[in-house]
Amino acid sequence: MQQTPQVANAWRILFLLFLANLFNFFDRTIPAIIIEPIRLEWSLSDFQLGMIGTAFTIVYAIAGVPLGRMADTGARRKIMGWGLTVWSGLTALNGMAWNFWSFMLIRMGVGIGEASYAPAANSLIGDLFPPHKRARAMGIFMLGLPLGLLLAFFTIGAMVKAFDSWRAPFFLAAIPGLILAVFMFLIKEPQRGGVETVQVASTPVANPLRKVLAIRTFWWLVVAGLAFNFASYACNSFMVPMLQRYFLLPLQQAAVATGVIVGLTGLIGLTLGGWLADRIHQRSETGRLLFAALSMLIAAVATGYALMAGRVEVAVFVSLFSIGWLFAYNFYTCVYTAIQDVVEPRLRATAMALFFAGLYLLGGGLGPLAVGLLSDHFAEAAMLAAGASEMSEAFKAVGLHDAMLLIPGALFVTMLALVQASRCFVADASSMQRSMRLQSAS
Repeated sequence: MQQTPQVANAWRILFLLFLANLFNFFDRTIPAIIIEPIRLEWSLSDFQLGMIGTAFTIVYAIAGVPLGRMADTGARRKIMGWGLTVWSGLTALNGMAWNFWSFMLIRMGVGIGEASYAPAANSLIGDLFPPHKRARAMGIFMLGLPLGLLLAFFTIGAMVKAFDSWRAPFFLAAIPGLILAVFMFLIKEPQRGGVETVQVASTPVANPLRKVLAIRTFWWLVVAGLAFNFASYACNSFMVPMLQRYFLLPLQQAAVATGVIVGLTGLIGLTLGGWLADRIHQRSETGRLLFAALSMLIAAVATGYALMAGRVEVAVFVSLFSIGWLFAYNFYTCVYTAIQDVVEPRLRATAMALFFAGLYLLGGGLGPLAVGLLSDHFAEAAMLAAGASEMSEAFKAVGLHDAMLLIPGALFVTMLALVQASRCFVADASSMQRSMRLQSAS
């Protein structure tokens, strides 16, 4: 198979994209860590806590579609640069929120800024690296996710303690984002489709949304992403308060334990997973997706067992859940690259925007809301079962712990959707290559 070289400055640009991705996830993780102080200060329910995350993700998803289309037709460096500026500035403003509604509205603004980044960055990576190197490049880019989470969970608790305020992390987080925005504007963009084995036309695509939605593999990957993001956002939103309530950890220790679960595991999962995915793909066209499906099955079993074990030692719970999340990270390197394989270069940012819309509207948006609502329900049920007349923190602990069993269930659904995607992947990838050859010949 003919292989094309990557763009000369590809790794330097990828490093910049990785840094911005790191602070993208750092900024969006702050509310999940300081959620208990906010709940106590404003007397909020778990359903209201879930609403904060849901409002952010719904706006993120809706804004991502037009911004993704802009990335397919305009300057990606400008879209990413302005996006960084907006979300960093509004993150600082979050530290000045005076009640629940002001906090949630500002988070929605942050969501619009962050929505500009992922489609443009994914499109840029597709034009920086040839197909046989994309999983590794995507793995490095997505290292921003676990490192951003790790940095947030390991430092924000200390910031809150040092400044004796949950507001301080928002102000400090804005600084690096504003600095990175300047460098984004200086990126020299590569030619679209320049690293493909078959060169593509530079003319705009007619009916771009219809063409992306006609790809069967893409539909199954959206279903998989929806279920995965449901689990991921539910975990990221409520793991810290669950550890505080159910295992009685102080905020800083609960944040560090969560950092191990969702952050440290990603360092291994994304680097080793990306390398394995590329090796498997060279042997089998459907190998990446089947590898991802097996990983989701292991993740569902490990996280489910950790939750059903009850009040075990904290170290045991963290270890079991971490094993599950380690395998869950294979979703990113396998699924994101599969989209690149079935969608032509001129439509990749649009495809990623549609993909993220499905993920966040029906997945990430519903995850925190469903867990929060179920947590309140289970807490009420625990109170009634105990014959108590008043709600206590003990009942809220049981309610939240039990509600998080939705996470392994969603991971199992992800596995089923990935198996279905693997069945139509070869036909859709071949169809994309034929379409590009026709464009090249005309």
